[in-house]
Amino acid sequence: MSVVVTGATGQLGRLVVEHLLARGTDPATIVATGRRTEVLADLAAQGVHTAKVDFTDPATLDAALEAGDVLLLVSGSEVGQRVAQHANVIDAAKRAGVARIVYTSAPKADTSALILAPEHKATEELIIASGLPFTFLRNGWYTENYAQTVQQGASTGSIIGSVGTGRVASASRTDYAEAAAVVLTTEGHEGSVYELSGDVAWTHDELAAAIGELAGREVVYQDLSPEDHAAALVSAGLDEGTVGFVVALDGNTRDGLLGDTSGDLSRLIGRPTTPLIEGLRPLAS
Repeated sequence: MSVVVTGATGQLGRLVVEHLLARGTDPATIVATGRRTEVLADLAAQGVHTAKVDFTDPATLDAALEAGDVLLLVSGSEVGQRVAQHANVIDAAKRAGVARIVYTSAPKADTSALILAPEHKATEELIIASGLPFTFLRNGWYTENYAQTVQQGASTGSIIGSVGTGRVASASRTDYAEAAAVVLTTEGHEGSVYELSGDVAWTHDELAAAIGELAGREVVYQDLSPEDHAAALVSAGLDEGTVGFVVALDGNTRDGLLGDTSGDLSRLIGRPTTPLIEGLRPLAS
């Protein structure tokens, strides 16, 4: 039996493999997969098996999976194509007879109005319909998503948005990766759905203050109407689709869809989640 990690060439998948190794998982039982296996050479040098996998090419999936494997399906990054791509992975997992699928989903994917939720809901439904044992990791927001915001605040003394007083319970990507490693290598998670988020839900005023502390200057949050926010993004050169997504996501934040703090993440990793300012610190350097 192996632990197969998709998307190991990406940020989250890579961290999951690193946490598996740190937890003492035998490298020979880990299969790190992705489209660009050359970037996995250092993992291969540690004894980790690597395999080229393309979600659009079922043959690559069949070659990477064996009966009894535990599969981490890190959700694809191509919005609008995820369901079809994930379906290919799920079908391959069923053909191979994997022992369990662990899927990185979105907060309350089956009921949430979050703009990101529908593709995750559809994927969860496909996994359930497959009849394979599963665990859903409904990952909340990553603190690293604010890398550009940190740079903007540090350089201009201001960050903008249309979130109002909506709160975000973010955690660092490594926190979510460690939780995945735990779930992949320990018992008792079959059929479980974990709502993962940071321990503390913060406002954008608090985000601005944290950026200011790291930058050594005052940084303020300027809250705009959705219309003014969209206009500002257009003037900054963003395309229409991106503008619509960002403004909709800020609306979701304003409505509290990213602010829940279930405690599942800290319970899984056995420690508090990374505080906001510590998660931002590497982004400010």
